[in-house]
Amino acid sequence: MSIGWFPGHMASARKKAAETLAKVDIVVEVVDARLPGASSNPMIDSLRRHRQRPCLKVLNKADLADPQATAAWMRALVDSAAKGDKVRAVALTCRKASDVARIPRLALELAPHRDNPLKPLRVMVMGIPNVGKSTLINALAKRKVANVGDEPAITKSQQRIDVNDQFVLFDTPGLLWPRIEHPSDGLMLAASHAVGVNAYIDEEVANFLGEALAGRYPALLSARYRFDPSGMDGPDLIDAIAKRRGFVLKGGIPDREKAAITLLNDYRSGALGRISLETPASRAAMLAEPATVPVPPGDEAAEA
Repeated sequence: MSIGWFPGHMASARKKAAETLAKVDIVVEVVDARLPGASSNPMIDSLRRHRQRPCLKVLNKADLADPQATAAWMRALVDSAAKGDKVRAVALTCRKASDVARIPRLALELAPHRDNPLKPLRVMVMGIPNVGKSTLINALAKRKVANVGDEPAITKSQQRIDVNDQFVLFDTPGLLWPRIEHPSDGLMLAASHAVGVNAYIDEEVANFLGEALAGRYPALLSARYRFDPSGMDGPDLIDAIAKRRGFVLKGGIPDREKAAITLLNDYRSGALGRISLETPASRAAMLAEPATVPVPPGDEAAEA
């Protein structure tokens, strides 16, 4: 299953973002800590490199992610910075004020020449839909200046927010890219609610998610649904959830759609526990494969 979602406003938003990048000092890219590779837009990286802008990568929703996998991602990003890439990273949750309070200082370290009212630090917040950009913007501004919701692509246009006389933010719409090369990236993005619901079929995404979780987090599945997922593939797991929860259609047929939505919602909300869908090692292995068939992430979460 190949997933693609590129609403019309994203094309104009990309053009506007490219223009605004000429006026800012750094890019703050918000990604989902559960899938930092898949949720990092290559288009954003290309735009900011073209303008030679440093990047602070915010691994948001770290409270939902596997801490061992997050630690591995932070080490990988530190290694990348040591090789000359102008990227720093921080793992946090944008809903926690003390976490967000760290952002201005970290951003200023990437642009130390911007430290007074005559030269305010100009920051562009970017990322794919539904990773928490608007939540971060509102927390930094300490007021509601950006719409927040559970559906992707709520922000449709760019806006400037003067936080104070030394700190200026540019809020941008969530940007995906026109063609998601690796199907497994599209499936991870869909599972994490980063694409519109019309772009995928819940049951197919849940099959992918279920197989990945059965391989890497069987104990969390067992604790949530009260059965042993050992040896199950995605469809087996969905059937087991339907049976356990009493989701049955006429004739005793399992209601797989309802079970699929249950699994997706439990993952998205954190009800299953702290889960990561990829690590640096599984990401590298996936990129080494031909970009044709969805491949569930491997079982190397415990790199740390």
